[in-house]
Amino acid sequence: MKLLAIDTATEFCSVALFMDSAMIERAVREPRAHADNVLPFVAELLAEADLSLAALDGIAFGRGPGGFTGLRVAAAVTQGLALGADLPVVGISDLAALAYGAFTTHGWRAVAASLDARMGEIYFGVYRCGEAGMEVVAEDALAPPGEVTLAGVDGAWHGAGPGWEAHWSALPEATRSALTEIDHGPPQARAVAELGAIELAAGRGAAPESAIPVYLRDKVAEKRSA
Repeated sequence: MKLLAIDTATEFCSVALFMDSAMIERAVREPRAHADNVLPFVAELLAEADLSLAALDGIAFGRGPGGFTGLRVAAAVTQGLALGADLPVVGISDLAALAYGAFTTHGWRAVAASLDARMGEIYFGVYRCGEAGMEVVAEDALAPPGEVTLAGVDGAWHGAGPGWEAHWSALPEATRSALTEIDHGPPQARAVAELGAIELAAGRGAAPESAIPVYLRDKVAEKRSA
């Protein structure tokens, strides 16, 4: 399996090239330069691996939630590259990528992931992680931090992502108590690639035009206006 992965959901631009058991990566923290950095990173990784884009099996991208501009960059680049090389695409939740990254880095299997949604809100999702992929315990959601609960989730949980630190004081005491350890790092293309490879191997790749961001804030706005 040879897979390119792109993530620009946060202030970090992260690109990874997954080649069976090997992985090479590029990442930089330049929140206003994603559009300038992502394609050069792709070119560098392909050159380092001596691969053409057409030699890949697919492209995975962080579909969100996250910063609107960054999500659009990842989706547009993925769609353009995949169309040009006739490759399938896979959209990966950035919260799932956070959780899976915590699993591969720390061995944590019960992970609540979060990102700062700004405007006094937080993105969060709850997962159980394993070598075969992810089990969604609580779907990705957007809420004020005071409404974030792990009620009904048994046992101790670990946290992943910068959202917990950004909103820690506003979280319910029960939620803070449930999170035994937290990795505050951002989502990385490495985890997007690993989850994307699982999806592609299961035959869940999609057409390039399906590479679109997932905006949880849009969903909430639609629900409230209905």
